[in-house]
Amino acid sequence: MEVDTPVDLDATIPSEIETLIGEDDYLTLKKLENKLAHLDVMEFYLKKDMRNLEKELVHAQEEPGCSVALHKYSNALVDVLPPESDSSIQMLRPDEKPDVSYSDIGGLDTQKQEVREAVELPLTNRELYEQIGIDPPRGVLLFGPPGCGKTMLAKAVAHHTKASFIKVVGSEFVQKYLGEGPRMVRDVFRLAKENSPCIIFIDEIDAIATRRFDAQTGADREVQRILLELLNQMDGFDQNTNVKVIMATNRQDTLDPALLRPGRLDRKIEFPMPDRRQKRLVFSTVTAKMNLSDEIDLEDFVSRPDKISCAEIASICQEAGMYAVRENRYMVLSKDFNKAYKQVVKKDSDTFDFYK
Repeated sequence: MEVDTPVDLDATIPSEIETLIGEDDYLTLKKLENKLAHLDVMEFYLKKDMRNLEKELVHAQEEPGCSVALHKYSNALVDVLPPESDSSIQMLRPDEKPDVSYSDIGGLDTQKQEVREAVELPLTNRELYEQIGIDPPRGVLLFGPPGCGKTMLAKAVAHHTKASFIKVVGSEFVQKYLGEGPRMVRDVFRLAKENSPCIIFIDEIDAIATRRFDAQTGADREVQRILLELLNQMDGFDQNTNVKVIMATNRQDTLDPALLRPGRLDRKIEFPMPDRRQKRLVFSTVTAKMNLSDEIDLEDFVSRPDKISCAEIASICQEAGMYAVRENRYMVLSKDFNKAYKQVVKKDSDTFDFYK
């Protein structure tokens, strides 16, 4: 007789199991079940012992000043990182480059040309400099008021080359413990050499490279050590390493003369406040993808005498679009630009009396 439904051995009483599969098979099955349960218990304790051994191994590798990996939520010690790893230094591989291109930057034709000659061409067409018999510039300083395109142009250079890109802010070198800042400078240049061709971009360099003086506090002396290490590293790599250094600052007048000398920062590129032509180019570039009404005359905003930066122009266009969104419109009108201009530029000087 055939049984259409399967037999549930767990729900069947032992006497019925013996009848269905036989007494010997039933005893064998029970032995296997007991053995499986025993193996499960052993596996549990083995995994627990392995976790304890891993923790002991991690703690045994701890040393003062070493880098460690912590759990995201509990901050528990997970692993001891190798000496060469530094989570504070982030390097962008060629496939992770910024998506900013030269066409996204309105104007700045002279600055683009100078940066390309000093950084991009030595990385993409080094033979040209060798045939002429000169060394390409080693470092570039971008200086000018805030919001004039310094950082954006550095990202565009990284986008148009196959080089790795390391971006560091000057204040990140100032660490809590003595010696951590100079070590971080060494790690940045070592990482760049290992992954050459590479571009090192140090923004707000004035945070660590101001003129040296008789330091009165330990913090001031540590900042000066960071600057000395930076000068040493810039002298320590030759032209064949394919490592280019770009620095940006708003206060060139405060930088140490030793950093500005030729051989370290060979080219200094100024980013002034945009003139009338520059304003027109920036307005055209930013509004190229916007749905503007025919009544908008951008030349009216270009011809206004207010000194505004490229970033403020981009903010004006963004705020004008936000006014259209607020009224549920798909087209930006002239009144939107007028409101945005007044909001961003703040022509009423009484607004700033509180800060004077």
